[in-house]
Amino acid sequence: MKTIETETDLEEGVAALTGTCAHMARVHAAVGDPPLRRHQAGFAGLARVIAGQQLSISSASAIWRRLEATVRPFEPAKLAPMRDSSLRKAGLSEAKIATLRRLAEAIVSEALNLDGLAAAPDEQIHRDLTAIKGIGPWTADIYIMFCLGRPDAWSPGDLALQEAVKDIFALEERPDPKLMNEIAKAWRPWRGVAARLLWSYYGARRKRASQIPLA
Repeated sequence: MKTIETETDLEEGVAALTGTCAHMARVHAAVGDPPLRRHQAGFAGLARVIAGQQLSISSASAIWRRLEATVRPFEPAKLAPMRDSSLRKAGLSEAKIATLRRLAEAIVSEALNLDGLAAAPDEQIHRDLTAIKGIGPWTADIYIMFCLGRPDAWSPGDLALQEAVKDIFALEERPDPKLMNEIAKAWRPWRGVAARLLWSYYGARRKRASQIPLA
């Protein structure tokens, strides 16, 4: 199974997309190659995704550093019995603490074989992860994309991706997940690279908007 591990892998996907899709070619011309954003798989990788839900990259990174410093070694058996107060000091919300604890307990009890999922089909990974309360489709999508490096991973419910697609296709409204999946068919088997390009585009657009002086 091919995975995105290096910048070279990413460049292969960019070349394939820009060679077959005028929209992707235009996005790439505007933002250049996107960042690799490859993280480790397993408990630590998934915990990092959960901790960073609905946060900016800088805020998520700061919380993750504090969490790693709090849970040593960063393993399910170490996190599961920790007090909520210790985890709150790292910056985690009550909901995220509960989700991380359920994940850790599922791994410790062997109800979830997270390492074994690394070679499973995307659909099975999605099903097994979202069976844990607090882990939704977005979290599963991001784990598959950035921690497992699946080149065709896609996150149709991501609001930034929806906004980017709305803009480059000049849609009147932000597309729902169903339409996002339909549009993204043209980018298979490199939807994970298309997502990286679209996130870069969205970030660049927001940065430009913030630099427009007020009248």
